[in-house]
Amino acid sequence: MIALQLPSGPLRIVCLGAHPDDIEIGCGGALLTLAETRQVHAVVTVATGSGSRYDEAIKSTSRFLPGADTDMHVLGLRDGFLPTHWGAMKEALEQVASSTTADLVFAPRPDDAHQDHRLIAELTPTVWRDALVLHYEIPKWDGDLGRVSHYVALEPDIARRKVELLHECFPSQAGRDWWDDETFLSLMRIRGVECRHRYAEGFTVTKALLSLRVAQTMNSLMS
Repeated sequence: MIALQLPSGPLRIVCLGAHPDDIEIGCGGALLTLAETRQVHAVVTVATGSGSRYDEAIKSTSRFLPGADTDMHVLGLRDGFLPTHWGAMKEALEQVASSTTADLVFAPRPDDAHQDHRLIAELTPTVWRDALVLHYEIPKWDGDLGRVSHYVALEPDIARRKVELLHECFPSQAGRDWWDDETFLSLMRIRGVECRHRYAEGFTVTKALLSLRVAQTMNSLMS
């Protein structure tokens, strides 16, 4: 398996989620790893969330990106009806893109069965054409998990910390029958098996540019 590297130095990332907890479930381990090892500037945008869910979204950003320079937005659109807010969602993403140049973008998968996730996934590459877009996965009742193309290996302590923070930051989800340690750790363990690590998060990449020039290295990987 070939390891690809991101550019050295400060990293500018954009994290996109349809709902509070999407980002953290899909790429929380990657965020914790980046915050621990890199200087990070992050713009986080969550499409839905009000009341206690809004509070959870705000709280989780600082917990999953400790020490990072973060810019957090909760749009407050209607949960479950994002396709009816296509224009508002597109405009919000364009505004984020105009305010920051991203090296790395986290977004849901284009083949996600949830319509809210899918809309953001479909819009993301139309807005960010010169950044590496990693589409994360979210386990759910729909059973839409599939193959991934890229992995982020996680240290065991990071994987366990991710699960601890999910419980701590999103108490409103505790009653869901799938919300437990086994769900989160088992998926990270399976993805770890696939890339020969104890734990990992899996992502799909639909387009990437591989530079073969030694002077530039594969740090110029783009999607």
